[in-house]
Amino acid sequence: MFQHFTGFVYLSFAVSQLVSLAGAQSECPLQLDPQRVVVRYGDSVAANCSTSVLHKGMGWEADEGRVPMTRNQNLITWRVSELTEWDIKPVCYINLIHSAQCKVDLPVTVYKTPDSVSISTVNHRGPMMEGQQYELQCDVHNVAPVQYLTVKWYKGQTLLNQTTFPNTSKTPENKTVTFLIRPDRADDGAQYWCEVELDLGAEGPQPHPTNSSKPLSIAVYYKPKINETKLPSVVRVLRGYPEVLVCEAEGNPKPTISWSVSSNDNKNSETLTITESTPENVSCTANNIVGSTTRHVKVSIQENYIPIILVIVAVVVVIFVIFIFLYLTYYKKKQDWPLRFEEAQCT
Repeated sequence: MFQHFTGFVYLSFAVSQLVSLAGAQSECPLQLDPQRVVVRYGDSVAANCSTSVLHKGMGWEADEGRVPMTRNQNLITWRVSELTEWDIKPVCYINLIHSAQCKVDLPVTVYKTPDSVSISTVNHRGPMMEGQQYELQCDVHNVAPVQYLTVKWYKGQTLLNQTTFPNTSKTPENKTVTFLIRPDRADDGAQYWCEVELDLGAEGPQPHPTNSSKPLSIAVYYKPKINETKLPSVVRVLRGYPEVLVCEAEGNPKPTISWSVSSNDNKNSETLTITESTPENVSCTANNIVGSTTRHVKVSIQENYIPIILVIVAVVVVIFVIFIFLYLTYYKKKQDWPLRFEEAQCT
């Protein structure tokens, strides 16, 4: 019975010691400044480790910049003049007087901006065809760490897409990102480019380091489109007054224009003169290497009533003038009659 009681007391004491040790380790009296370091590969770096308690010694453990244990100082500095270790893990430790050693890790992020960023098309050269799908490729060379890297796609100044990476590797890598486009005629001459950004957090450089590719200008070939505003589907022509029809079309490459007047009468011109002898149905066709577009036009010959109207107006005007002349003549004679009568009486 006594042995069991003694064993229980010993076990309780051991557990309490472990709990005390764990509490001491979780509350290690060390302060790091800064608490996280971001440094460019090959640059200098420094961080302070300080304490406000009595100790038996403190120091830094690291592959580069190790600081041996020091007893009489409360602040020690880890310093490297030219950091060339990608995965370095500095640790500041302290040997406490009344408890075991505790330590604090200093997170270090070593970064490198890419050597180059370039954009290209995949398995394609030359102009693109409207409506077809093409693949663009952005190549990023020798950048680290990629987990903080974002690749952004732009058309002009418009952001189209962006890609991040889940990798946790700390050493430089090459990355290739692709992006699909389906250009239309509005994209002819558009410039695509990619930009990479390293977002290393608040401790990193501000603004974030960025590198951009040279712009990739694309040419888009597209089927002709006839200007229907300038070429209505029904054209009314007065008999005796020829009308010139204009067929304009937009396309890339520039389309050729032809008019079909009859089955064996084609005219290679943007204009067509319509007379009363022109067939009722004509058509304009715009053609290039992408395709062709045809606009059908119905010609409606209208009788010209203008000469008849002009004759009628002229006759009316003549009659009106004659009427006015006769009226004025009659009115004048009527006024002269009393005067002549009085003159006759006087004589």
